[in-house]
Amino acid sequence: MFRLKTLIMSFANKTIVLTGASAGIGRKLAISLAQQDANLVLAARNQEGLEQTLTACTKHTQKVIAVPTDVTHAVACQQLIERAIGVFGQIDILINNAGIGMLTCFDEVTDLSIFERVMQVNYLGAVYCTHYALPYLKTSQGLLVAISSICGKTGVPTRTGYVASKHAMQGFFDTLRLEFRSTGVDVLVVSPGFVATDIRQRALGADGKPLGKSPRDETQGNMSVDECVHQIIWAMERRKREHIMTLKGKVLPWAKLIMPGLVDRITAATVRKPTATQK
Repeated sequence: MFRLKTLIMSFANKTIVLTGASAGIGRKLAISLAQQDANLVLAARNQEGLEQTLTACTKHTQKVIAVPTDVTHAVACQQLIERAIGVFGQIDILINNAGIGMLTCFDEVTDLSIFERVMQVNYLGAVYCTHYALPYLKTSQGLLVAISSICGKTGVPTRTGYVASKHAMQGFFDTLRLEFRSTGVDVLVVSPGFVATDIRQRALGADGKPLGKSPRDETQGNMSVDECVHQIIWAMERRKREHIMTLKGKVLPWAKLIMPGLVDRITAATVRKPTATQK
């Protein structure tokens, strides 16, 4: 009879690289891992926010560094990984959490560069970091984590660019999981629903500029950041292959196979088209 503890991964003294660590899920996740005595390498483009996360983490551990990083640049991602190895000598977990949103109907887009920017951050940033971290993850037989979204499972109105980037992320990491089967590297894709962060306020609008205000009622139907991070940690501890956080997220992919029209109507009703006053 096996012991439960053999199934649970400890983060103590594990070196964890975390992108998108300057706010929201990334910041809370960093603090939670610091409390568990991990060696942390925190990365984000927002240097001020990154420093605030670093300060919060140092209340629990001194084994943490911050590396300002724009994941849209492959060289920056390479330098991030090199810094992690230079300080801690190993990488046990890479968490690809950096992300940016988009909220506008496609026929209202006036700046097509939105699609490139969203894909560069959400998808290519994860590709770059994973590429440079992979040799070290193979050595440690580590864990590769992708923070995706239920948008990676189905189409969602007003989020064409974001949905495309998360579908790309889902496909990329699903394929890596197959390629890494004999290496000891596990691949976890996490798919939250709506979480109470400011990602929708920072999302790009039709003109390519941040909206500054969410088009949905943020007081309704959001999972707390604490609960989201709790579930991420739970899935990481068990080295799960996938973790979908909401019942709707779990049901929709199956329902699409049987009743695709009904799923379209449900999804369309869930996300209302932004109005002029909402913008």
